[in-house]
Amino acid sequence: MSVDPSTLIVAVVAAAGAFVQGLDAPPEVEDQATQILESYPAPAVDQQVSDVIAALPEPVRAPAQQAVDDVTAAAAAALEPHLPAGALAPPAPEPGPQTSAEPVAPQSAPEPEPPAPVFLSSPPVHDGESSAGTSTVLQPVPAAFPRASLAPVGAIALFAPWLRKAGAICDGIKPSTLAALYAAENGFRYGPTAPVSPSGALGPGQFMPGTWAIYGKDADEDGAADVLGIADPVMASGNLLCDMYEQIDAWKQQGRVSGDTLDLTIAAYNAGSGAVLRSGGMPSGSPDYENQTKPYVAKIRGSEPSFAELLAPLIGLPLADGVGGRVVESAIRYLGLPYVWGGGNVDGPSGGGFDCSGLTSFAVHAATGITLPRTSETQWNIGQEIPMDQARPGDLLFGNWQSGGPGHVAIYIGNGQMIHAPTTGDVVRIADVFPEMKARRIL
Repeated sequence: MSVDPSTLIVAVVAAAGAFVQGLDAPPEVEDQATQILESYPAPAVDQQVSDVIAALPEPVRAPAQQAVDDVTAAAAAALEPHLPAGALAPPAPEPGPQTSAEPVAPQSAPEPEPPAPVFLSSPPVHDGESSAGTSTVLQPVPAAFPRASLAPVGAIALFAPWLRKAGAICDGIKPSTLAALYAAENGFRYGPTAPVSPSGALGPGQFMPGTWAIYGKDADEDGAADVLGIADPVMASGNLLCDMYEQIDAWKQQGRVSGDTLDLTIAAYNAGSGAVLRSGGMPSGSPDYENQTKPYVAKIRGSEPSFAELLAPLIGLPLADGVGGRVVESAIRYLGLPYVWGGGNVDGPSGGGFDCSGLTSFAVHAATGITLPRTSETQWNIGQEIPMDQARPGDLLFGNWQSGGPGHVAIYIGNGQMIHAPTTGDVVRIADVFPEMKARRIL
């Protein structure tokens, strides 16, 4: 089977990126990445990568080259301590601004005059910062999305249904806006191990306690408003941004501020709506506004198109619900991991990846504790066959029928889509359900 150049770049950059960025990958994944890195001799790899990039369509050549440059810089920084003095000169780290947060003020309330800028969010995550501390192996964004190079595909897929829902609260805030903002805020890192900003901002949306007290709600109805989770912060951010957008639009109508409403809304998420009003538009007059808020807005607006493209195949994912949703979530965490024949089992990937039945074995066991037989043919004997039009998220789909039974198995995720480990040279990905597939419910 031939592999298109973009798939090659995705696989190489994903493996190398996971290695050099210090992700908490299982040993077999780190070994696979190490082998990939060591297998390319320095004189040859430049020409090979250049040839691959040259074969890409013109619109994606520059982003692909930028992604390779980003990985090269990260690799240099990771290898520098192990090389002779002066062999490498890694780039200086980008300084991170100091931040705190304030809740949005009601429109009728008088605007306070604080002695210094007050920020709603933590510093953006900059290229080159480590995402160590996360508890899940998540692949970096493919090379076509260099501006989001630290945002893991698996995490974005988990966020996608809630980004879609929060992006429908008002016309001014789109899912891609929220995705770009969450990449800048905390790189989609969530859960108990998600980094906390120096000022105490929490979770993937980097909410300060005062703001969370106003906007934090139990959006997924699990009994708690969890600032460290996914659903509750995303919906809180959507509501906060929409309130700010409406407020700033009203100020524009009154002639009190000028500028692009969405630009000013993003600035308000970072610096507070009061800063927008006091400046009559984009916050200015303070080094913090110049060095943090304006670049923050530019970074988010600049990465919106990339996230819109990235979210396109993910935005239709159903909201995770019940045991089937947990099966889907368990598989989605490994989007972008290479296909490895015979790879994977109930404990996770092996040999650096999954094959089709290894992925289903892991996802079902992780969500339910059920141990499936290891091959697609034997998994077909578990559970009950159902009509395809009755399939729901978490059901197994079987195809590539041969004399011995199905040669392929996938997990249904809803809306006519599945997640699967396709074949050698490919990666775990979301795809449309193949013709002639049959569904089986094992839960």
